[in-house]
Amino acid sequence: MSFTRAELESFRDAEVPDLIGPDCRLLFVGINPGLWTAATGAHFARPGNRFYPALLGAGIIERPIDPTAGMSDADRDHLIERGVGITNLASRATAKADELTGEELAVGAERLRVIVRDTAPRVVAVAGITAYRTAFGERAAKKGKQPRTLEGAELWLVPNPSGLNAHETVATLAASYREAAIEAGIVSG
Repeated sequence: MSFTRAELESFRDAEVPDLIGPDCRLLFVGINPGLWTAATGAHFARPGNRFYPALLGAGIIERPIDPTAGMSDADRDHLIERGVGITNLASRATAKADELTGEELAVGAERLRVIVRDTAPRVVAVAGITAYRTAFGERAAKKGKQPRTLEGAELWLVPNPSGLNAHETVATLAASYREAAIEAGIVSG
């Protein structure tokens, strides 16, 4: 599947529903949907995004998932059965995360608190350290497990899987995601 630039632009500001099942143990939080994600309705769907290969490498999922043309019911069910959920700090789709305002991210932090209260995951893994710092006003936050919880859930900051985050590889992303997944009880240490 491919889209023209104009087709992708038509999805600007669209929202993508959260993917969170009733027994979510590990909630991944992206920054916001990209235009490809909005076009397909599948989180982290842009071709070349390393999220699902990293989940597979970490042992979080047991088979490959390719959402570039949208996510199948079987793929959604697999994530939910594994206890994995996905949401975003900001709801609206943009071409790049830097199009979001600090205010939008701060509003997203409050929205995330509500989601975490309502779904009670063991671990929340925010995939975007700079966006987290802005959203929560914690300028010194560093990658890894945080010293505080978020609405009772362990809080982790993990690298964003976008190809724009060039110093990360699928292997380094998988290692970071695996640490959070061990804490969530999805994979064993």
